[in-house]
Amino acid sequence: MNPLKHIRTYFLLCSAIAVLQPLRGLARQTSEASTAIQPAIEKDGQHDFDFEIGTWKSHGSRRLHPSTGSDTWAEFDGISIVRKIWNGRANLVELEADGPVAGHIENLSLRLYNPQSHEWSLYYASSKSGALSMPATIGEFKNGRGEFFDMELINGRNTLVRNVWSDITPNSCHFEQAFSIDEGKTWEVNWITTDTRVNDDSSQQNSEAPRTSLEQSSAERDGQRDFDFEIGSWNIHLSRLKDRLAGSTTWVDFDGTSVTRKVWNGRANLEEFETDSSQGHIEGLTLRLYNPQSHQWSIYWANGKDGILAQPMIGEFKNGRGEFFDQEPWKGRAVYVRFIWSDTNTKSPHFEQAFSDDGGKTWEVNWITNQMRVNDESAKSH
Repeated sequence: MNPLKHIRTYFLLCSAIAVLQPLRGLARQTSEASTAIQPAIEKDGQHDFDFEIGTWKSHGSRRLHPSTGSDTWAEFDGISIVRKIWNGRANLVELEADGPVAGHIENLSLRLYNPQSHEWSLYYASSKSGALSMPATIGEFKNGRGEFFDMELINGRNTLVRNVWSDITPNSCHFEQAFSIDEGKTWEVNWITTDTRVNDDSSQQNSEAPRTSLEQSSAERDGQRDFDFEIGSWNIHLSRLKDRLAGSTTWVDFDGTSVTRKVWNGRANLEEFETDSSQGHIEGLTLRLYNPQSHQWSIYWANGKDGILAQPMIGEFKNGRGEFFDQEPWKGRAVYVRFIWSDTNTKSPHFEQAFSDDGGKTWEVNWITNQMRVNDESAKSH
C-alpha cells in the first residue's frame, strides 16, 4: 500500500472517531435530559374551596382606619354560609355579623374558578352598596395556603390588596386581608376572621339568610322585592339568534333548567343555569344585587367555561316590566345591550336580550328565554 495513502486513511479514521465521540456524548446527554424533563402537570384547583362549604361561626376583627397608622380595631361575631356552585368550581359566601363598634355587617363573596389559568377570581359585595368589587382578587392555593391579590384605589392611593387563607382544618380556618402601599415590601393586616364549623349539612339546611332589620326598616316600595318572582326552579326554553347585528334571521332553539335562590332575604339572588345547545354544554350563573341608595339592580353573568364575571347590567322595574342596560364591545365596536323582563306576575316569565349599534334608536333581539315553573316549593327544597 502507498505509505502516504495509509497515513491519510489513518488520519481520516482518527478524525471520524474524534467527531463521532462528542456526538455520541451529546446524543446520550440529550436522551438523558429528555428522560429527566417531564411535562409539568398543571394543578387542577377547582375544588380548592371545598373545605369551606357549610355553615360557620365567624369571629372577626376589622381595622377601622387602614393605611393611616391607626391601630383601632372593631370586633364582630356572626354566621357565614358557603354554598357550592357548578359542583365546586364556584361558590357563594354569605356573612352576617354584628359588633358593638363594627355595627351590622352583611356581605357576600362570589368565587369563580378559571379552568384555563387554574386560578380563582374573588368578588365582594355589601348589602349597603349592592355592587360587586371590581377588579376581582385573583390567586390560587399552594401547599394548603391560598393567596389572592389585586390593586385598588384606597384613600386616593394605589394599594396592593392581599387575601390569605391558612390554618385550614376540617372544622376551622383562618382568613386575613392586608394592604400594602409600597408594592408589597410591607403589609398591614386590616381584617381577620377565624371560622369554626357549625355542622357539615348546614349548607343544605339553610336556604335563606336570617331576616335583618334592614329589610324591615321601610314600608315604602323601593324595589328590593322585584326579583322575588324568579325564586324557585324552572324549565326554560331558549332561542338564540345565530349571528348578531349581521342581518341574520336564523334562530337556534334549545332547552335547559335553572334554579334561583334568595340572598339577603331577597335583596340579592343567585341563579344557576344549565343547558345543552349546538355549541355544547353551558353552565352559567347570574348574581343580582339590589342597591338601596339608587333603588336599582346590578345583574352579573358568568360562564362556567372561563369563570370570568361580566360587567353588570343596571336598571329597575316599573309597572311589572324590568329594563337593564350597559355598553359592551361586540366585534370591535361598542354596542348598547338591553335586558327586558316581562310577564313577571305569571308562572311563565319572559326574558329578552337585545343589541343596538345606533345609540338605542333601534334594537335587535338576539336571545329569548321563556320559563315554566317546576313547583312553587322548589326554592325552599333546593
